[in-house]
Amino acid sequence: MEERREFPAFPYEPYSIQLDFMNALYQSLNKGGVAMLESPTGTGKTLSIICSALQWLVDKKQHQKTQMDSSLNLGGNQEDQLGVDDEPDWMRDFVINKDTKSPEKKTKEKKQMGFNKKIDRKGKRDNVRDLITNGGGKDEETDTEKVKNLLTKHEVEGMDEEEFLVEEYESEDENGGRSKRKGGGVPLGSSTQINEKCLELQKSRKKEISKISKTKNIRACGRAGRSKTSSGCPMLRNQKRGKEFRSEVSQQGPLDIEDLVQIGNDLKICPYYGSRSMVHTADLVVLPYQSLLSKSSRESLGLSLKDSVVVIDEAHNLADSLVSMYNAKITLSQLELVHSHLESYFIRFRNLLGPGNRRYIQIMMVLTRAFLQVLRDENCQSTFDPLCNAERSKSGFESSTAINEFLFALNIDNINLYKLLLYIEESNIMHKVCGYGHKLALSVEVSGLKNDDQSSHDESALSGFQALVNMLLSLTNKDGDGRIIISRPRPKCSMQQGGYLKYVMLTGEKIFSEILNQAHAVIFAGGTLQPIEETKERLFPWLPPDQLHFFSCGHIIPSANILPVVVPQGPSGHSFDFSYSARSSSVMIKELGLLVSNLVNVVPEGMVLFFSSFDYEGQVYDAWKESGIIGRIMKKKRIFREPRRSTDVETVLKEYKETIDALSHRSSKRDPESRNGAILLAIVGGKVSEGINFSDGMGRCIVMVGLPYPSPADIELMERIKHIEGFDTSSGKNTKFQAERSWYNGDAQAGLDILKSCKHRGKQYYENLCMKAVNQSIGRAIRHINDYAAILLVDKRYTYDPSERSSSQSTNKLPQWIKGRLVSGTKNYGELQRLLHQFFKFHKGKEDNHCCHDLQNGCSYPQTEKRFSSRHFINH
Repeated sequence: MEERREFPAFPYEPYSIQLDFMNALYQSLNKGGVAMLESPTGTGKTLSIICSALQWLVDKKQHQKTQMDSSLNLGGNQEDQLGVDDEPDWMRDFVINKDTKSPEKKTKEKKQMGFNKKIDRKGKRDNVRDLITNGGGKDEETDTEKVKNLLTKHEVEGMDEEEFLVEEYESEDENGGRSKRKGGGVPLGSSTQINEKCLELQKSRKKEISKISKTKNIRACGRAGRSKTSSGCPMLRNQKRGKEFRSEVSQQGPLDIEDLVQIGNDLKICPYYGSRSMVHTADLVVLPYQSLLSKSSRESLGLSLKDSVVVIDEAHNLADSLVSMYNAKITLSQLELVHSHLESYFIRFRNLLGPGNRRYIQIMMVLTRAFLQVLRDENCQSTFDPLCNAERSKSGFESSTAINEFLFALNIDNINLYKLLLYIEESNIMHKVCGYGHKLALSVEVSGLKNDDQSSHDESALSGFQALVNMLLSLTNKDGDGRIIISRPRPKCSMQQGGYLKYVMLTGEKIFSEILNQAHAVIFAGGTLQPIEETKERLFPWLPPDQLHFFSCGHIIPSANILPVVVPQGPSGHSFDFSYSARSSSVMIKELGLLVSNLVNVVPEGMVLFFSSFDYEGQVYDAWKESGIIGRIMKKKRIFREPRRSTDVETVLKEYKETIDALSHRSSKRDPESRNGAILLAIVGGKVSEGINFSDGMGRCIVMVGLPYPSPADIELMERIKHIEGFDTSSGKNTKFQAERSWYNGDAQAGLDILKSCKHRGKQYYENLCMKAVNQSIGRAIRHINDYAAILLVDKRYTYDPSERSSSQSTNKLPQWIKGRLVSGTKNYGELQRLLHQFFKFHKGKEDNHCCHDLQNGCSYPQTEKRFSSRHFINH
């Protein structure tokens, strides 16, 4: 039995389930390996993770210090070596080397350890053109202004066209002919272009210094004749100020982005690279999924996972997030633009290019022409017969194929994509072609369009070229690892997007194995991790069951604080069926409206209705508005709708909260007809359903409309389901899912046919996607121990026989703290009305008694009761 620990850093008196969670995490870190820790939303999970993980780190460092002190007492000269090889880099740097060496020796050792190096995506280590170099002085401020205005329209027009000519490249030598980026051809004006120029300034510094030295006969170390790019970025020149930045940040402790920017501005140093240079000495690094799971991102940031601890919070969608990171997509418009730029560049420089450059540029043109051909449906019958058959089918726009089938059908299977990608990376052809294309566009526009138009044009060319590179890289994957989606343009009258090619990664176990093999421990934490079998099969199917530690705890709230009810029928007696084929019925939409217009009379303060999609929510709202139901609802509660633009969500939520605060306190028995709060129409899977706290009056009733299954018309989802259905856990391999050719065309009925053919894993995955979305949404309401809410599951498919709890039932996938208190179904709406009335009357009485007691004793709510409700309404 493991010894239970205390966690003195926890800022409040922890609940028992929080202590259990923190101890489970601590023990998992001691053991190492993989652990999955589940705790319901609203139970202080993130705070528990931070306190437990940092306590383990402190204890680990203290244990190491004790061992080191013991070794020092034993004498000998082995103090610098003892235990070093057995500890992770970040532990060794912070404990053994801390404050024991002079600054000069530290700097020398950092260089030896590779702190001034980077790892490219192939794993080769190259010297970085020192991000922080000698120089600076009086000209720093003027240089800062210069880099902001670098390469204006006038400068681009005045450039010599030879600036865009790539250096000679040996076509058959994969390691020869490396060409460096030259300054020029990429104007500023957007974040993407600024990032590109930032990299150019760093990489071109040494070459430009050498070039200027030869042409102007000045010393390479001199300062007098430096050009704008000769010394790299002026915000990275001063090594002394770089040290000052690191010292200042270290002394002040944890800082947010705004604080770091302010320090950078004060010291005239780049806050991004200044902060990034401190990653190697950090005890704790917080970063998004993408930066952690992507190998190239980790290498570019200098992150090493060897013997580190990886804690992934909100891990319920980790498998899908992982594979989607390796997707690649290029649109028809991007292909057309890139192909046009390549043609223009090749025509202009054909006679000046060496044979190697000519060959690779022609290969890129062949590839873009082939991709355009399949999207435009040119000579379709002869080149891509399977896809043509799909296009002639019901949907007529989307189809899928394997990588090898795609390459053979386009007759590009004989192209060495590895050598082509190496050429693109080393020759800098992407920036040369886009830079020349921009110059050409400026010279054509004699009348002079707006600079914004030109900037966006150039940025789209760069992003299009990068999209092409990503697609080519995806085509080097194994044939069974993913699928190619071909989406042809819709008619002009359609609001759908244009055509595109997309690679969809289907397997994640190989990618995630790199993390598991390096890290000391990997912790999955979340509120809805079950069923864990799906995550295990998709990310680490080879892991023995006894090496996977799982922990799950209940909720902190009393059973009386939640009222989950299945609502199978409406006030008129019509059954609720919001399945894909029945949900658009006018009878179904009207019955839902009658239910809501009745609920607003009995539910106090705030209500949240969750719909399966924006389209269906819009359809329901328009029907309610036309029939007068919206007017009836507005008499009791003001209506808010989740906006499609995520930037507008915070404004809507703020107004929703203010309305509830104002109206709920204003309504009284004297005016029973007055408004008593607000209602929010939200979307499952949207911004509101994840990361938003509807504590207290913000969410007294959560209404889940139907079972939010993903659209069966989603061809990417169907490909993923087929892959999962064919996965064999015993062998760790995937067997081909047998389906008719017509199922590849991406229409809804074809997707439904695929789901009907799935017998086990594919079907379970589809149901799990639905119920995980339900659990995430309904968990928004209960956020602290004194919170209370009603949860209504509106659909007859939620009903079940309590005596027959099979795993296939949707309600069986609800969290235990909800499932154990679920009312399986009401006989009629009157019974539901009675349950809600009694529930809210009971809690209203408790609140009134609590307030009276507090007033008599002259105190406010205890801290332990307010600690979670005092969190921001929006989780940033």
